[in-house]
Amino acid sequence: MLINRKFKKCFITGITGSAGSFLADYILDKDKNIKIFGTYRSKKKIKYLEKKNFERKNLLNLDLLNFGKLKRYLKKNKPDLIYHFASNADVRKSFDHPKEIILNNNNITLNLLEAIRELKLKTLIIICSTPEVYGNVKNKNKKISENEIMKPQSPYAVSKCFQDLLAQTYSKSFNLNIIITRMFSYTNSRRFTLFQSSFAKQIIDIEMNKKKYLEHGNLNSIRTFIDIDDALEAYWVAAKKGKVGEIYNIGGNDTESVKTVLKKLIKLSTKRIYYKVNKKLLRPTDVKKQIPNCKKFKDHTNWKPNVGIDLSLKKLIEDLRLELKK
Repeated sequence: MLINRKFKKCFITGITGSAGSFLADYILDKDKNIKIFGTYRSKKKIKYLEKKNFERKNLLNLDLLNFGKLKRYLKKNKPDLIYHFASNADVRKSFDHPKEIILNNNNITLNLLEAIRELKLKTLIIICSTPEVYGNVKNKNKKISENEIMKPQSPYAVSKCFQDLLAQTYSKSFNLNIIITRMFSYTNSRRFTLFQSSFAKQIIDIEMNKKKYLEHGNLNSIRTFIDIDDALEAYWVAAKKGKVGEIYNIGGNDTESVKTVLKKLIKLSTKRIYYKVNKKLLRPTDVKKQIPNCKKFKDHTNWKPNVGIDLSLKKLIEDLRLELKK
């Protein structure tokens, strides 16, 4: 029999970010009684949260690097579910500012888990990790399983390895209720550091005569893609039905090269698109191939992706057109 947990209070770190803001609305649509709590560091980023169900979100200006304030916040609100999204997730930028990104991502996660440990809360914590922790796997033709050795290829990936391993340690050593998700490439119209979102935005800028050429980095990397709606459902299902202490790969059914994704998006344009490489977008080291084995997550939760890559990219560019042309 599958688990089916119920929650009263959900705390989303990084709720003003791309994934966190989408997930907040998704959960509020799924559960009319749940209370959503979130923290932010800049009022500029609250714009995504003002569009839907804003009155049901309890927001606080709180830097997770402030351990004392974070601990008092958790003691007061006592969430029974936490999604930990907060991180600086710009992979390319991490090569330019490695210390800044590593220290931020490491310390906010340590503060969160240590506060939960000291308060002895029974909260379920979903650590939102990434396939970047795997790096380049030895057998390129084999699907990546959750026990694959970590070989990070960027400073950002190193910080996510720390978060991931720290969560595993707090789960085993201190009995914190933790589930780790490693979400593979997904479409997200609110995060332009993802290559597919960057491509779509540049195409629209060209359509609006704001830009002449689309600029790109490495087009040879191969990734497995998942639609944002399938990703949000997977995050919710992980909390509702996932097994505490487990690590889950989550990905879609479509595997393509970055170049193929670019060409698919160009076909959706209303203008002829010319593109060229921008050396500043190339990473000193890059992941060549990411194809997940998601069997464990599907077996434990009965989840499966429903949206194919062509429809997903169409949704992505249409959503961005509506947003950018306002």
